[in-house]
Amino acid sequence: MSKRIRIFTASDVLQHNSESSCWITFRGKVLDVTNFLVDHPGGEEFILKYAGRDVEDAMKDAEEHVHSESAFDMLGEFLIGRLGATESVVSDDWVAADDFTPEDTDEAADYEKNQFLDLRKPLMRQMWYCNFSKSYYLQQVHQPRHLPESARLFGPSALEMLTRTQWWVVPAIWLPIAAYIGLRSLLQFGGIPLISFKIDPRLPLGLILSLPASAFSKTALSFFFGNFMWTLLEYGFHRFLFHIDFYLPDHPKFLMIHFLLHGIHHYMPMDKLRLVMPPILFSILSFPMTQLAHALFPTAVANGTISGAFVFCVDVVYDTMHYAYATFVF
Repeated sequence: MSKRIRIFTASDVLQHNSESSCWITFRGKVLDVTNFLVDHPGGEEFILKYAGRDVEDAMKDAEEHVHSESAFDMLGEFLIGRLGATESVVSDDWVAADDFTPEDTDEAADYEKNQFLDLRKPLMRQMWYCNFSKSYYLQQVHQPRHLPESARLFGPSALEMLTRTQWWVVPAIWLPIAAYIGLRSLLQFGGIPLISFKIDPRLPLGLILSLPASAFSKTALSFFFGNFMWTLLEYGFHRFLFHIDFYLPDHPKFLMIHFLLHGIHHYMPMDKLRLVMPPILFSILSFPMTQLAHALFPTAVANGTISGAFVFCVDVVYDTMHYAYATFVF
């Protein structure tokens, strides 16, 4: 798979339009003719005039420059890739009708035409060994596909089942956790010393009714502060991490990470089993955030903030509303 010819876009080629890096295209093939410039019989100026562009018409134009059959045969020596499909799956100005129902993508035809991802095979391995440029990846991943069932990410079923999440799993797992953390915050604000969770996770719930009103108000303030902070983080993640198109390194491993974190959501937006974040992935991503909260704030404040973030935005309100909007509106 890694030995397949690399796929570029016209914008990729256009960036190589100088004497130090000169690419051209011919009948859909991408050629790096930088080292050939000084050896070109017609002079390097002729090629540089078309640097970053297609030369098929120019090579056929006898008035421009006469080319022999051997000249055309030589082009294969400079082949570095080919141009990917330019026709959009969905136009940029498309607007869904009220009764819109997505059509299933023909997996075989889609792959034959675009040579992007074969939806009949596990996607993560294809991304790991992908042969397309960042530009072509971003072009294709923002052209949505739809399948009646979730596309497979991994080959082994043990890994695959961890990537699919029913909407009810989110509140079922995170509401009890958020409630427990919130209760720890409440008791701590009330001046009740709590043993480390690792030693004894039990809470003296019978003492809650004896807590002062200030404990409830401080917990509430921390809770809503967590709502606010995650709103900022969520915007920051989407604005500066998930959509970091310009600064995204043009390397298969970075494209795979981008695809796993957010690209698949654009590629298959109607996949209802991947509209909410899997618990394991969220646990990994949230760990540094929770540790940062405990480093910045007193324990009671940190617990209240984490509880508010979990309930309001991270995993319950945000994810379930996200699921409901995508599933029932579209």
